[in-house]
Amino acid sequence: MFTLHSIDGGICAPQGFFADGISAGLKPDNQKDLAFIYSDQLAHIRAIFTSNRFQAAPIQHFKKHAVEQTNFVLINAKNANAMTGERGIEDIEEILNHAHQTFQNIQNPVMSSTGVIGVPLPKEKIMQGVTNFDLTKRDGTAASHAIMTTDSYNKEIAFEVVLDNGDSFRIGAMAKGAGMINPTMATMLCFITTDAAIPADEMESMLQSTAQTTFNAISVDGDTSTNDTVMLLSNHKSGVYDRKAFAHALERVMHELALKIVADGEGATKCVAFKITGAASDEEAEIAAKALTNSLLVKTALYGEDPNWGRIASTIGASGITCDPKTLTITFGNVTVYNRGEILFDQEQEAKAAKVMQKEAFSIHCDLGIGEGSFTAYGCDLGYEYVKINADYRT
Repeated sequence: MFTLHSIDGGICAPQGFFADGISAGLKPDNQKDLAFIYSDQLAHIRAIFTSNRFQAAPIQHFKKHAVEQTNFVLINAKNANAMTGERGIEDIEEILNHAHQTFQNIQNPVMSSTGVIGVPLPKEKIMQGVTNFDLTKRDGTAASHAIMTTDSYNKEIAFEVVLDNGDSFRIGAMAKGAGMINPTMATMLCFITTDAAIPADEMESMLQSTAQTTFNAISVDGDTSTNDTVMLLSNHKSGVYDRKAFAHALERVMHELALKIVADGEGATKCVAFKITGAASDEEAEIAAKALTNSLLVKTALYGEDPNWGRIASTIGASGITCDPKTLTITFGNVTVYNRGEILFDQEQEAKAAKVMQKEAFSIHCDLGIGEGSFTAYGCDLGYEYVKINADYRT
């Protein structure tokens, strides 16, 4: 057995990890826009990436060098370094070579980027920013602010995991994302650090399986970024590892950060869990749940606090899965509005369902009544502010 304790520090909470965020002039008004993560000893690294076929240069660079161990991650905001061809990769090489020359103890550095697609990196500004780094800083909050784009708040988390015998390890993380969110890993980024002595051959499989019900279960606008990345770094400094405890802690970290991203969806006012049960299979339940998170008609109804259950039913039917109106049940919170062919949407039930939709977070449960398959996806509403943000995103 084990216990989890929430602690401060974010990505700097585990032993041996350092981080900071500074202004390199990529964003206006002296905002933080360049961050680093540094480990004082070499850390195993594994990552999962977007399935977008136009993967950004940082992802291509990581794969090209097949990086398995590193002690330095550089992250910039405002520029995605995507659709920049060979130049994008060459710019990364130059920047990371500069980082190594500046700090001789850097080994196998990697880079991650977020921001506008199709614009070359302002590498001179980034290299000057690297020169201003202090690798002894432990400011995970500053780093989490520096990687933000349209985020309205920073996203970080950390836990200490205590085993029954008193041994403990720590896990910390930061993430960014508010728009262009429909991860299929595997524009969101997540960096997870731990001092747990997790075997390197377990890291990627754990990331993949955990992403399926966390980052791969969220959507803000149905668009999959060129840069989606989840990185896990382990420097083994605690010397402690328990597979069950670590898997649980990793799931908590990724789940809570995923929900923070949905709640911070560009212009969003609602965070909604779409729970599908009774599907023919888990795979069909996932298709239906994700269809609901991505439906513009559903999302705008959420914004208007309109319990328009017909849009829910229509979206499920259009998703192509096995379904039957005679076995379907739709419930907003604890208010059932449609039950196996019977419409329960009278004036009283509509008022109750509308009251549920006035909450900042709630669930919509659809029992298909077909089989045992289930899946929960998470989405948000879509309102005027989303259009405003993305109409002039480049400016």
